[in-house]
Amino acid sequence: MFSLPVNLSLATEHATSPWLIAAVGLSGLLVGSFLNTVIHRVPRMLERAWRAECAALEGRQAADLPNYNLAVPRSHCPQCHAPIRVQHLVPLFSWLWLRGRCRDCGAPISARYPAVEALTATLFAVCAWRFGLDISLLAALVLTAFLVALAGIDMETHYLPDQLTLPLLWGGLSLSLVGDGVPFPLEPREALLGAIVGYLSLWIVHHLFKRITGKEGMGYGDFKLLAALGAWLGVQALLPLILFAAFTGAVVGLVLILFFGRPREAPIAFGPYLALFGWLLLIFGGRG
Repeated sequence: MFSLPVNLSLATEHATSPWLIAAVGLSGLLVGSFLNTVIHRVPRMLERAWRAECAALEGRQAADLPNYNLAVPRSHCPQCHAPIRVQHLVPLFSWLWLRGRCRDCGAPISARYPAVEALTATLFAVCAWRFGLDISLLAALVLTAFLVALAGIDMETHYLPDQLTLPLLWGGLSLSLVGDGVPFPLEPREALLGAIVGYLSLWIVHHLFKRITGKEGMGYGDFKLLAALGAWLGVQALLPLILFAAFTGAVVGLVLILFFGRPREAPIAFGPYLALFGWLLLIFGGRG
């Protein structure tokens, strides 16, 4: 039977504390608000960097654009560019209070914003229930935040940026040096093997599919995300993770094609399914 090597002792002691769960869940609302910024801005930051690199390669002067990063400019409406007032920055509740529209121009605000905030709060609360008040919880929250951001970016852009997948990979490998006391007490050899097998498994599938069909089946970001999950969860997690993610992705894709008119050739993001089942294995895996 499949199992993940996680530490359950502290989870049993602290999991029933409603104050811990509530506090971590509320912090998840704030983190989710920041993750919305990451999901929206990181792809645009990368596009700016690519355009500048292309201009440099062509010997052209890159366009002189104002600073754009995770902190600048301040949050504003994408339609009328009015800065968002401080009282309207309260995660989740501000969107509900404004009924999903900009206060200044009335343009609709994407439901993705409250969805990410509510999802992050829920996942954080479940992590608190699962791991209790311990360093284990901090590690689980870091992994959860990365997975939410990566899933959101992949759903919107079909891209998993190295700026997130590689730090997640190195974080998992570094965590293996800590040893017991974290939810993933992998030996460095296990974490390294998980990363290698995770990357190579999808790399092989990708190239076999391309050789047979002449088409690109998935992107290299999926390889790196699975490698990162292998580093955090171990090689034994990879087979069920790939099977569950592939099956769910296939079912969702079939439903979209049959009932929602999605073109058969339209790409389907695989990263969200890897992130989802990676997180489920984090929470529900156990030493059997």
